[in-house]
Amino acid sequence: MANHASALKRHRQNEKRRHRNQAIKTRLRHLVRAVREALTARDPNTAAARLVDAARALDKAATKGVVHRRNASRRIARLTHAVGQLKTGS
Repeated sequence: MANHASALKRHRQNEKRRHRNQAIKTRLRHLVRAVREALTARDPNTAAARLVDAARALDKAATKGVVHRRNASRRIARLTHAVGQLKTGS
């Protein structure tokens, strides 16, 4: 690591961002897992409620650049499709 002020500051900023991004990704995994668990339990109302939280968090993470916007969009679409299938009973 370099030893001048701007490089030290850059290192501090990168560490802060890394920890923040890591926390956001962990939260995303937990929210998506909650939707999947509701789907496994065949509970459409709980799945739909948890999907709202997961979709919001995924969109926000995409806006902040934590995950790619297409990755977030794809995950939301797949979860929404699964919840829809559960609701229609197909």
